[in-house]
Amino acid sequence: MVPSINAGDTAWLLVCCSLVLLMTPALALFYGGMVRRKNVLSTLTLSYVFMALIGVQWVLYGYSLSFGTDIGGLIGGLNFVGFRGVDALPNPDYAKTVPQGLFAAFQMMFAVITPALITGAFVERIRFKSFLFFSLLWATLVYDPLCHWVWGKGGWLREMGVLDFAGGTVVHIAAGFSALAFAMVIGPRKGYGQSPMEPNNIPLTVLGAGLLWVGWFGFNAGSALAANGTAVNALLTTNTSAAAAGLVWMLLTWLDGRPSTLGIATGMVVGLAAVTPASGFVTPLAALAIGATAAPLSYYAMRFRDRRRLDESLDVWACHGMASTWGMTAAGLFATTAVNSDGANGLFFGNPAQLGIQILAVAVTIAFSFGVTYLLAKLLDLSIGLRVSPMEEEVGLDISSHGERSYS
Repeated sequence: MVPSINAGDTAWLLVCCSLVLLMTPALALFYGGMVRRKNVLSTLTLSYVFMALIGVQWVLYGYSLSFGTDIGGLIGGLNFVGFRGVDALPNPDYAKTVPQGLFAAFQMMFAVITPALITGAFVERIRFKSFLFFSLLWATLVYDPLCHWVWGKGGWLREMGVLDFAGGTVVHIAAGFSALAFAMVIGPRKGYGQSPMEPNNIPLTVLGAGLLWVGWFGFNAGSALAANGTAVNALLTTNTSAAAAGLVWMLLTWLDGRPSTLGIATGMVVGLAAVTPASGFVTPLAALAIGATAAPLSYYAMRFRDRRRLDESLDVWACHGMASTWGMTAAGLFATTAVNSDGANGLFFGNPAQLGIQILAVAVTIAFSFGVTYLLAKLLDLSIGLRVSPMEEEVGLDISSHGERSYS
């Protein structure tokens, strides 16, 4: 039977594609509010530029490496280079009821935001040229292969039966542990731990968090690739986890003094990252537990990182890497075929083997993303250098790198 296009599914995924793209400028605002005044434009640019850079890379070869004909379970072939054959007809291997061109565009938005997440590790001190080289290499050598392993037809983790509905491994763990590796190579900002480095605009960050929450409905619910019950469940679990994590984070900051506005916004994002891999496989009640557990996990991971004097500036590792590590593990606990018949049961529903698969996927993703990122960062540091000069860092990257001011 030849797959046919469903108008409802197509319309839904068109909307979700737009929502996921919105998440990149939302992330720019979220990060931009947390840096110092002299680095706002630089931080915004680090996110925004991916809409251009990956928008080209994905069409030229990124999509093909991720979703092309399988080569040994490790990488896609070159049959989709330049979007050759990516047209208005469905691809039964990935989405049977929407045009392959739309599926490819939807996946492009994931490829855009993932390396943008990493930028939180090295804001306020990265050379723009080095950043561009690193980003293109990372997308090609880390994101595309990992995407194929987990979601590509024939990918070895997909064939093993890993449950990752919307990017726990591919997006959040990969970005979080890559951020940790990069921060270890580039070193702390000048004056870190000695001079105040307070956020320049918390309302900007809160606005970014709100837009991220809205965009995440497209991110998770859109990953059903159809306007169906799985999409509805993913939307509900996404909202529930974010709400639970935001409340718990508020209580944690309250216990430490006063309920923090920035903390509440951060907690919400942690809840969103945590539920992402499980959102299409678990119930809303399970999502409540996922979000409520993710908040203290990430909160104290931030404390641990701070005690180690590691300047992973905007806590990508704690908020995305650690939260989604828990989310992937939670999918192995709470997943049930009563929610999604295309998934699997987890430990609490009689299938302990699924938990083992989830933990293996987490371990492989951490080792691969951390190792390759550390190597890339070291090589770039030794060759063209990662950091701006001390004087450029003192002046601020808005002026020294871009010749502009964020505020007159």
